[in-house]
Amino acid sequence: MPDLFSDVAPARCSDAAPPWKQVLPGAEPKVVRDELVAAAEWVSRYLSELPAGSVSRPMRAEHRARLREGSLAPQGAELGRVLDFVRAEIAPYPSGNGHPAFFAWVNSPPAPAGLIAELLAGAVNATCGMGENALMDLERGTVRTLAGLAGLPDGTGGVLTSGGSMANLLALATARSWFLTRRGSGDGPDYDRDHARLTLYYSAQAHMSVSKAAACIGVPAHRLRPVPADAQDRLDPDALRAAVAADTDAGFLPFCTVSTLGTTATGAVDPLEAVTSVCRGAGMWHHADGAWGGLGAAVPALAPLYRGVGDVDSLTVDPHKTLSVPVGCGALLVPDPGHLHTAFAHRASYLTAGETDALPWLSHSTVELTRPGTRALALWATLNHLGRDGVTALIEHYLTLAARLRDKITADPRLELLAGGPWPAACFRVTDVAPDDADALHTRVARRIQEGGRAYLATVEVRGRTVLRACVCNYRTTTDDLDVLLGEVAAAVDADRGRSGRTDGAE
Repeated sequence: MPDLFSDVAPARCSDAAPPWKQVLPGAEPKVVRDELVAAAEWVSRYLSELPAGSVSRPMRAEHRARLREGSLAPQGAELGRVLDFVRAEIAPYPSGNGHPAFFAWVNSPPAPAGLIAELLAGAVNATCGMGENALMDLERGTVRTLAGLAGLPDGTGGVLTSGGSMANLLALATARSWFLTRRGSGDGPDYDRDHARLTLYYSAQAHMSVSKAAACIGVPAHRLRPVPADAQDRLDPDALRAAVAADTDAGFLPFCTVSTLGTTATGAVDPLEAVTSVCRGAGMWHHADGAWGGLGAAVPALAPLYRGVGDVDSLTVDPHKTLSVPVGCGALLVPDPGHLHTAFAHRASYLTAGETDALPWLSHSTVELTRPGTRALALWATLNHLGRDGVTALIEHYLTLAARLRDKITADPRLELLAGGPWPAACFRVTDVAPDDADALHTRVARRIQEGGRAYLATVEVRGRTVLRACVCNYRTTTDDLDVLLGEVAAAVDADRGRSGRTDGAE
C-alpha cells in the first residue's frame, strides 16, 4: 500500500524523513490504523454497555475546572492519548441522550450507520460549500430524499444545517429577502424604511430558536407576535388573522408566519392549511418548523395532520432528532430553492466556479462557506440503512411507546396527564400536592431523578404551570424503560415528602 502521507516531490536525501513526520510525529499509517481499530472497538463496547449504566453522571468541580483550563504542553502526545482522554475524561460524563431511559429533551442517540459514515466523511474531509465534489452532490440528493419523505413537491431544494436553530435562521432571512424584494425595497433607503416595520408571527408554543433567529436578522422583540394557542396547543388561525389585520392597519408589514410541526412542550401540530391560507391572503411567507415533526407526512397515522404541507414556503427538519443521525444534522427545505440563492449568493474573485459546474454551490444557499461533508454522508447512510419503510417504523415505534406512557400515567391515581401528542410527548403532574408547592415540587422531582441516574426527564411550563415532561426519541427504549421512569417519579416524590416532613399534599 502506498504511503498516503508521502511528499509529492521526492526528498533531497534518501535517508531524510518526510517533513510531515516532523510536524505530525507518530502519524505513520500503521499507527493510525491501529488507533482507529482501537477506537472502533471501544465505540462498539461503549454503545453495547451504555444501557446498563447510569443515564448521566454529575461532574466534580475540579474535573470541570480541568477541562476548562485549555492548557497545552510544549511537546505533543501520542495518538493513543486521544482514546485514553475520551475514555477517562469525556465518556463518563454524558448528557444522557444515548441511554434508553432518557426522556428529557428531543435528543436522540446516534444511529450506527451515521457513526460509521461520520468517520469515513471525516477522512475524505471535503467541504460541501464550494467547489464540486461527490459529497456536495450527495447532499443535494439527501435533501431531495428528505423533501420526498416530508411531502414537499418535486424540485424542492435546500441545505443541511447544524440543526433546527440554524435552519430557522436561514428560513427567516430568506423570508425577509423574498418579502422585501417583492416590494421593491431590497436595498437602499427603501430597505431601511420597510425593514423597520417587519412583523413576525408564530405560535406561543414555538421553539425559542424562532425569536432568537428574528433577533439575528434584526427584527426586535416589540415586532414579534406570539399567537395564542387553542386547547390542543395548536396555533389559532383566527387569532393569527386578527393579529395580522391589526398590524396592517397600524402600518406594520407582516412578512412571515412560523407554524410548528411537533411543539417542543407537548408535540402538537399546528393547522397547516389554515395558516397557509392566512399567509397567502396577507402576502406573507409560511415557514413550518418541523425540527421534530417535519416527517409526519410519511406516517399513515399522522398524515391527515399534514395535508397542505406541500404548500409551505419552507420547512425545517432535524434528522438528528427524528432519525437518530449523529448530532449536527438539520435541514432547511425550500420548494423554490431560487429564494435561497437570492438571499445568500455572494461572489468573490477567489471563489469562481469552473465552466463545468452545472449547479450553484451550496454556499449560495446558506451563510456557511466551509461546510462539513459529514452531515450528508451520515444522513445518507442512516436513510439507506432504514429505507422508507424503516423511517416510518422508527417514528411509529416512538408514537406507540408514547401512547403507552400516556396510558400508564392516566391509570396511575397519583399522576394526571395534562397534554401530549400527536408527537411522542407526555406532560403530567403529581396530583396530591398543595397548589402553592406544585411548581417547586415538580422541579425538585425532576432534579432528583436526574441525579439518581436511572432515568432522566425534565420540566416544562404548560398553561402556566410547571409540570413533568417526558418524550420518547430513542430507538432502544422499551416499555421496561417507561416503568423505570414512572417508578423513579414515585420514588422521587416519596423522597421529597420525606425531606419536607409531609405525608400528603396538605400543608
